[in-house]
Amino acid sequence: MSKIGKIAVRDRDPVSSLQDFLKLLLEKGTVEAVLVQQRLPINNSVMPALVTDVEKLGWADPLAPAFPLNAARMLSRLTRKPLDAPIAAVMRPCEIRAFIELVKLKQGSAENVILISADCLGAYGNTDYAKVSGLGAGTQSTLAFHRNVISGKGTATEDADISAACKSCEHPVADNADVTIGLLGTNLEESLILIANTQKGRKLLDDLGVKEEDESLDLRRKAVEGLLSERVAYRDRMFERTSAAVSDMEKLMNYLGACVNCYNCRVACPVCYCRECVFTTDVFDHEPAQYLRWAKRKGALKMPTDTVFYHLTRLAHMSAACIGCGQCSNACPNEVPVMELFRTVAHGVQGVFGYSAGASLEEEPPLSVFHEKEFSEVTGGID
Repeated sequence: MSKIGKIAVRDRDPVSSLQDFLKLLLEKGTVEAVLVQQRLPINNSVMPALVTDVEKLGWADPLAPAFPLNAARMLSRLTRKPLDAPIAAVMRPCEIRAFIELVKLKQGSAENVILISADCLGAYGNTDYAKVSGLGAGTQSTLAFHRNVISGKGTATEDADISAACKSCEHPVADNADVTIGLLGTNLEESLILIANTQKGRKLLDDLGVKEEDESLDLRRKAVEGLLSERVAYRDRMFERTSAAVSDMEKLMNYLGACVNCYNCRVACPVCYCRECVFTTDVFDHEPAQYLRWAKRKGALKMPTDTVFYHLTRLAHMSAACIGCGQCSNACPNEVPVMELFRTVAHGVQGVFGYSAGASLEEEPPLSVFHEKEFSEVTGGID
């Protein structure tokens, strides 16, 4: 099933070479459209776009260290009903894991989709990317970012660094993609590695005439292991800090104190899929007298109310499905460290169930399947 090939990089520009690869998909009729991060002429920003015109792929920038939204939600919308022809989706590893989770939750289908992902070296938050994209017009800022990271200079600039979600992500490589574009352990100015992980991916490379390479992946393996070691160490420190910061109710209330109930985190979350959220109904539209009663009982009532309950409800609802993309924190206007809290709780919840959100289509989500012998330490092994 597995196949290893290469993309030769022209003019020392991996972005242009990836554009050529994606153009070939449309020119050969392998897919009808490509969902890919597209550079906009305004403010050098990028957003996902569904591209059907080969020439428009000249604006594609799949390696840009920007993450304005998790495109899994867009792909979910595109696949809720059967597609007439296949499409390719070029997404980050966390976006693919979110899409897989949505498919398992019956919010989309992977049937006519080819998932393509490049090794993820991280991305800046929306406001920080606006600062660093000034490193060069067009794709120059993207190339500068990757050259700095690969050469060991890191991700930090004078003004910004990649998000905490990216620094703590232990899934920089999408082994569950149909095709992985390998950046780690390569010379980006010479060639990129293509790895077909599935039968669908192998067929795509065969259709494009990509020759199989007898390529050693030792350098890549070492580079991936080194990056994982850094990220897991950062993640564990983050878990420790966050656990201490929310260790009792008073601390949790202070931790979430700047929340204004805008619900941006819910809207930005790729796996928060309910069509109607209880917090946007009249359930929490309390009578004026109720607020006064609470205020009299406590002496002072923080407004808006229900902020802590809102986050606890989301945690109960989403912790088993959280894929740690960090869009909740990216969307927060008051910089509440929502991602850190959700990742810490999700890591514990998913660990209890032995589950990794979005890792595989075959693995059923927790609480959706009955296991007779589950939690024997609680039930005492009673049959």
